[in-house]
Amino acid sequence: MQDSDILLSDLDDHGILRLTLNDSRRRNALSEAMLNRLATAFADATGDAAVRVVVLAANGPAFCAGHDLKELTAGRAAPDMGRAYFTKIMTLCSGVMQAIVTCPKPVIAEVTGIATAAGCQLVASCDLAIAAATASFSTPGVHIGLFCSTPMVALSRNVSNKHAMEMLLTGDMTSAARAAEIGLINRVVAPEALQAATMEIARKIASKSSLTLATGKRAFYEQREMALAAAYDHASAVMVDNMLARDAEEGIGAFIAKRAPQWQDC
Repeated sequence: MQDSDILLSDLDDHGILRLTLNDSRRRNALSEAMLNRLATAFADATGDAAVRVVVLAANGPAFCAGHDLKELTAGRAAPDMGRAYFTKIMTLCSGVMQAIVTCPKPVIAEVTGIATAAGCQLVASCDLAIAAATASFSTPGVHIGLFCSTPMVALSRNVSNKHAMEMLLTGDMTSAARAAEIGLINRVVAPEALQAATMEIARKIASKSSLTLATGKRAFYEQREMALAAAYDHASAVMVDNMLARDAEEGIGAFIAKRAPQWQDC
């Protein structure tokens, strides 16, 4: 398989971009090639006005099995025992996860099969996640002497400390139902209904003003890291700027007039 085939991209008439991990032979591992493809895809989506929502899906029985351990192990052959290569991959991976968060378009994970280690991190980094009932999640690094420290960053920002630590310390598989209970994913559906359920919510979100969505997504992640008073100050300033936007004026006017708004995304 060529590197160009490991990530498929399709933009529909609703402005929904489906990015599909397509390296099932390696269980859609986050190889160096896959990380580079994802980095480029999210950079392109960020700058493409035609993209309103991104759905991150996968072909094959696994959503994503995390880093390519064979590739990482090969890096040990270097004189520095792999330090430079490991640093390169972790930096690249962290950049992809942050690109998902900073992408102004909402990103929805559509999860089939397993999502383990950095694959679980990938799910946790998305704004929303819909999973098949057969999906499962884990941060199993402790089984091989490697604590899932980078997946921990995304995981701990989605679930409570104790739930995150249970996953990180035990490495046990977490069912889709349990993942929904602890807040790692939004909902669980039958496998045959997964794509339809994901696309339904994607179309609903895509029908909104893209300016409003981008404003809200950015503010959500910014305020989350602030103290309470600072968060309210920041959110209040965001609301003022948002109120001055053309789409807010249109949306409020449409609500009062009981008509459908006509978004201009500005």
